[in-house]
Amino acid sequence: MSQVSRRGLLSLAGAGGVGAAAGLAAGFLGHDAVAEAAGPANDTVAFYGDRQSGITTPAQDRLHMAAFDVITEDRAELIQLLKDWTEAAAALTAGRETGSTGAVGGPADAPPEDTGEALGLNAARLTLTFGFGPTLFEKDGTGRFGLAGRRPEALIDLPHFPGDGLQEQRTGGDLVVQACSDDPQVAVHAIRNLARIGFGKTRVRWSQLGFGRTSSTSRSQQTPRNLFGFKDGTSNVKAEDAGLLDAHVWVPGGGKATEAWMEGGSYLVARRIRMHIEIWDRTSLREQESLIGRTKAEGAPLSGGTEFTAPDFDAKGPDQETLIARDSHVRVAHPSHNNGVRMLRRGYNFTDGSDGLGHLDAGLFFIAFVKDPRTHYVPMQLAMARQDTLSVEYLQHTGSGLFAVPPGVRPGGFFGEGLFTA
Repeated sequence: MSQVSRRGLLSLAGAGGVGAAAGLAAGFLGHDAVAEAAGPANDTVAFYGDRQSGITTPAQDRLHMAAFDVITEDRAELIQLLKDWTEAAAALTAGRETGSTGAVGGPADAPPEDTGEALGLNAARLTLTFGFGPTLFEKDGTGRFGLAGRRPEALIDLPHFPGDGLQEQRTGGDLVVQACSDDPQVAVHAIRNLARIGFGKTRVRWSQLGFGRTSSTSRSQQTPRNLFGFKDGTSNVKAEDAGLLDAHVWVPGGGKATEAWMEGGSYLVARRIRMHIEIWDRTSLREQESLIGRTKAEGAPLSGGTEFTAPDFDAKGPDQETLIARDSHVRVAHPSHNNGVRMLRRGYNFTDGSDGLGHLDAGLFFIAFVKDPRTHYVPMQLAMARQDTLSVEYLQHTGSGLFAVPPGVRPGGFFGEGLFTA
């Protein structure tokens, strides 16, 4: 395996200097949470394991996520696609080309088995995380691929939240693939080759590029900032928090036999959130901090302390008003106001040009992993859509998806294998 490339070093510099470099230096021998946070330096993340990588893996700096519609009606073709994707993913995450002949080793008069834009690049900690959407199981009121009885109860159709402006072309999907890497070209290359392999069986429904992670998933990483300039994900569940992961992220065992294939997996919530950048940029610093509930410089709660000090929601100023406003983002989203539920976030900033009206089409591509979206996402999002002034006045959700992410894969197996076996 090659050493860290010049491109990789540049990506590290853009990811936040010391914190990002420390994340790479931690390295990974497997996707056990401890190994991911403290293993020897390497540019690859282990592909096989009890859980899929790309969840507790220390968040990389770049994202390319894509959702696919399955257009074949043949169950055997769908299974073969998942096998082919698994084989390709194992190669890609190891820094290898796809197919037996790769980008340039095959016949000159045949299409290459790899698109080639990652030649000379290392894996840059690429992870590929796969999930299944509700419509893979049921669509237009009918079952698909014999899977209607295997749809988990937690894999709901997300409700339409107040203020949503969802666009159909950015919402839903039968399958999802999350590609994260410290090199944007490596992440794009991975999704492109999976789409190529799926030609005739799937078509891309939507895709999203992201840069500048907005959450740290390991204590080896510094807290990043979102496009509003504030630190994001300060209280995020971390890879080292095994107890919290079990309580809030991983699907437990002991459920229905038809849902046993999800034991040890998780549920991925994806929301494309457009930020009204221009309005925010004309808002005073005092108002910005009041809306968030934290200082912009250090990320400390307005009740005092440092970034990781627990907010004191009862603390009052000289005017006897609470220091952390009742409609602030921190208060409304805090676990203490949401029945103690937590989530593991892996969001990214995005900028998709302009909207044609002179405004940036930019914001947060929100990604979270939870054990059950009915308890760990929907109630909190409903509260924020109704009570959080930041969400009401400065944000709009334009894309959405919920996907069941099965546990990891073993050599010789394929993603979601348990779903297709009795």
